[in-house]
Amino acid sequence: MAGITVGVVLIPQAIAYALLMGVPPIYGLYACLIPLILYAFFGTSRQLSIGPVAVTAILVMSGVSQLATPFTEEFTTLVLFSGFLIGVLQIALSAMRMGFLVNLISQPVISGFISAAAIIIIVSQFKEALGIHIPDFKHLYQTLWYTITHISEVHWITFGMCLFAILTMVILKRWKRSFPGALFVLVITTLATYLLKLKDRGVAVIEDVPSGLPSFNIPQMDYDTMIALIPSVLTVTFIGYVGSIGIAKSLEMKNRDHVVRPNQELFALGIAKVIGAFFLSIPSSGSYSRSAINDEAGGKTTVSSIITVVMVVISLLFLTSFFYYVPKSVLAAIILISVFGLININEAKYLLTLRRRDFLVMLITFIGTLIFGVEKGIFIGVILSFIFLQYYSSRPHVAELVNIPGTRYYRNINRFPDALKSETYLIIRFDDQLYFGNTSYFKDAILEYLSKRDSLPKFLILDTTNIHDIDSSGIHVLEDIHQYLEDCKVQLIISGTIGPVRDFLKRSGFTDKLGPQHNFLNISDAVDYTENKTAYKKGLEAAVQYNERRSFLD
Repeated sequence: MAGITVGVVLIPQAIAYALLMGVPPIYGLYACLIPLILYAFFGTSRQLSIGPVAVTAILVMSGVSQLATPFTEEFTTLVLFSGFLIGVLQIALSAMRMGFLVNLISQPVISGFISAAAIIIIVSQFKEALGIHIPDFKHLYQTLWYTITHISEVHWITFGMCLFAILTMVILKRWKRSFPGALFVLVITTLATYLLKLKDRGVAVIEDVPSGLPSFNIPQMDYDTMIALIPSVLTVTFIGYVGSIGIAKSLEMKNRDHVVRPNQELFALGIAKVIGAFFLSIPSSGSYSRSAINDEAGGKTTVSSIITVVMVVISLLFLTSFFYYVPKSVLAAIILISVFGLININEAKYLLTLRRRDFLVMLITFIGTLIFGVEKGIFIGVILSFIFLQYYSSRPHVAELVNIPGTRYYRNINRFPDALKSETYLIIRFDDQLYFGNTSYFKDAILEYLSKRDSLPKFLILDTTNIHDIDSSGIHVLEDIHQYLEDCKVQLIISGTIGPVRDFLKRSGFTDKLGPQHNFLNISDAVDYTENKTAYKKGLEAAVQYNERRSFLD
C-alpha cells in the first residue's frame, strides 16, 4: 500500500520535475525505474523515496542551460552525462569514506539556498501558470519585470486551470494528507482538456509521450564537456546528498528500527545515478514529501520502492497515451505546491532570535542565490560560513576563573563577581583549540589579564580543559609565554590537560621545559600547590628573618 501511495504521487511529480529540468517528461518517468531499484538494494534507509525532485531539477537546469538550450537533444544528453558524473563523484566520496563532508555546509546556508531556489522555481513556472510567452532571461528580476509588464497577456483559461489545481490540492491535503491530490487533479483537468477541446483554445499540453521502457544507452562523454559541467556537478552532488541524508536521518530518529550509514548512502545514491544514466535516467535525490508519505502509509522496508517501480512500469507500458492532454499549467501547479513549503520563513525568525550571525549567513546566501544564481549562491554561503567560523575561532572565549566561597569550584569571574579572587595566583581558561589562527589572540589575552592586576601574581594557572588540540604554532606561543612569565618571576602551571594534548606537549619537549611538577589534573590541585608553595616560602622567609635577628642579638 505504501508503494502504491507513493507511486500515484510520484508519477505526476516526475513528469513535472522533468519539465522543470528542461527535458521531455518521459525522462522523469525513466528516473523512477533503475535508480529506485538500485537504492532499494544498496540504500540503508527503509523509508527514503528517491526520484526527481524540484531543487535538483533547478540546479541541473541552471548549470546545463549555460551549455545548451533546454528541451533540445543536446541538452538532454548533457543532463544524462551530468547524472553520470554526479554518481561517479558520490561513489568516489563513498570509497574515500568522505560522508562527513556533508557537515561542511551549515544549516543556515542550506536553508537560505533552498528558500531562494524555491522562489527561483516559482518564478520559472510563471510562463506555464499564466500562459504568457516569457523569454529565457539570465536574471530573476528580468523575468519578474517582464511578467509584470506583460500581465495583460495572461491566458485566462490556463491561469484559471492552474489556480483551480492549486486550490483543489491544498483543500485535499488539509482534508487527508495521504490522498493523492496531484493525481486526482491531473486526471480531472486532463479529461476536461480533452472533452472541452481546450488545446484548441490555447491551453498548452505536454502532447506525445513515447510508451515503452528505456533502452540501454551510453551517454556521450568528453573531457571538455566534463570540465564545463564540474560546477553544476559539485553543487548537485553536495546539495542532493545533504537533502537525502537529512531526510534519511530524520526518518531513522522517528522509527528507530534501522541505522542510516552516510558512506553507504553516498554509494547507493551514486550507483543509482551511474547505472541509471545508461537507462536514460535524469539525476534523482531523496524527496521529503514522498518519503514522509511512504512512512505514513506504513512502508517498513525498501520493498515499497519496488512496488512504486511496478506502478511506473505499468504507466510506461499502457498509460502514456493518456498523458497527451495533460495541461502544462497543472504540472506547474504541482511544482508550485511542492516548492512553496521550501521557503523557510520560520527558520529565518528562529535564527534571528537565536544567533544573529547564522541569520546573516542565511540572509546573504538567500540574496546571493537570487541575484547571482543557484551555483554562485551556494558558493557564497559556504565561503561566508567559513569566514565566520575562522573569525570566531580566532577569537575564542577566554575567562578568568575564581573560587566560589565554601566550595572547590572555580568559575568565570564575570558570572560570579562576588567570588574569591587571589592575589597569589591568576587562573585563565581558554575555550578552544590552540592553533595558528588564534595564538596571537591567546597571547594578547593572557598579557591583558596580567596587566589588569595591581601587582603580578606569583603563579599563572592555565586551565586547558577545553583545549582539545594544539598545533606547532600553539607550542611556540606557549614557550613564548612561559619565557615571558619566567622573566617576570611568575610560575606557569597547567591543569586539566586531556590525554592527546598532554602526549603532544610531552613529544614537543614543553612538559620537560615546564617541569612535570607544574602539571596538574585539576584546578583544585594546582591551587593547593600554589598555596602550599606560598606558605612554605613565607615560612622559609620567616625562619631566615628569625635567624638573622638571633645572629644580630648574639
